[in-house]
Amino acid sequence: MIDKISTWGTGFADVIGQWDWDETVDVISSMTVKDVDEALFKARNNRRQLDDHDFMALISKAGAERLEEMAVLSRHFTLERFGKTISMYIPLYVSNACSNKCVYCGFNHDNPMERTILTPDEIKKECEAIKKLGPFENLLLVSGEFPALCGVEYFEEVLKTCRSYFHNLTIEVQPLKQEQYRRLTESGLNGVVCFQETYNRRNYKKYHPRGLKSIFEWRLNGYDRMGAAGVHKIGMGVLIGLEDWRADVTMMARHLRYLQKKYWRTRYSVNFPRMCPSESGFQPNVVMTDKELAQLTFAFRLFDHDLDISYSTRELPEFRDNMMKLGVTSMSAGSKTDPGGYSTNPDSLEQFSVSDDRSPKEIERKIKDNGYDVVWKDWDAIFD
Repeated sequence: MIDKISTWGTGFADVIGQWDWDETVDVISSMTVKDVDEALFKARNNRRQLDDHDFMALISKAGAERLEEMAVLSRHFTLERFGKTISMYIPLYVSNACSNKCVYCGFNHDNPMERTILTPDEIKKECEAIKKLGPFENLLLVSGEFPALCGVEYFEEVLKTCRSYFHNLTIEVQPLKQEQYRRLTESGLNGVVCFQETYNRRNYKKYHPRGLKSIFEWRLNGYDRMGAAGVHKIGMGVLIGLEDWRADVTMMARHLRYLQKKYWRTRYSVNFPRMCPSESGFQPNVVMTDKELAQLTFAFRLFDHDLDISYSTRELPEFRDNMMKLGVTSMSAGSKTDPGGYSTNPDSLEQFSVSDDRSPKEIERKIKDNGYDVVWKDWDAIFD
């Protein structure tokens, strides 16, 4: 367990209090089409970088009336910055052991299920199985949060094992200390993905009642520890379905701006996972429609032209196919969300069910049919 002195550290948790949650909800609700048009004018004419007021206008209900204009601008800025490319990645779940009791997650500590922690040999077999699916070089390593069993030493071994198979390694595990992130970068780590889940401090513990994840400030300041450790790329996200999604993503946009100013050498990505049914039986409090997810995607592209916007296989094929032309820059394919799902233990419990179960080759073909190039590798060992 983290000692009391280092429980919070310093970072965004110390400044987020300047924005009141309920006030943010009210401001977004009060936005008019005029506010949206002013934000679009600024974006269209490159009149300064958009601020959080502009962002709130774009994601508001009034913003939905300008969805077509937002889509056109989003496509323009995406092509300008990324060209006609879609970067491909694949997740590898190495463990479903978890000490947290998140009420919405199938990996919940209280869920009576068989726990799996892959060994180095099993991880090698998984890597070899993934390589047969397609020429992936971007691997996302995912684990339940159980520091006693899957700590920094375990992740070090995982990274060293996978490094001979993949050029770009990203982890999605429990938040670590700054020195631990730095230590993992020396073992081949390129990026870290962490979902804050919700920025609503008042209700955060309702969804995360027990375990290290229940400490709102420790998780929120984890992004500062990543940046200070020199992590090359940081992935952010909220879980759509817990709280008012417009307020949550506004807080995330503010968080992004904070990080960009403080850790300007780091690259950033965002992901908007919509809740799927899990073994816990928890049902979403909020449902986001496809149209709203598209609106949010366009808003983030206008908010930041350089941002990597990622869609996972949670989303349906047709929707992903359409959005790859309008703002999305990276997608997963062939995903298994259970440890050993590719080869060694295909019957283990998955964290969530995928909606796009097409093979990587099928998705590659669709991307090319859309006139885009598939990028399997955008990072090389020579840069480490």
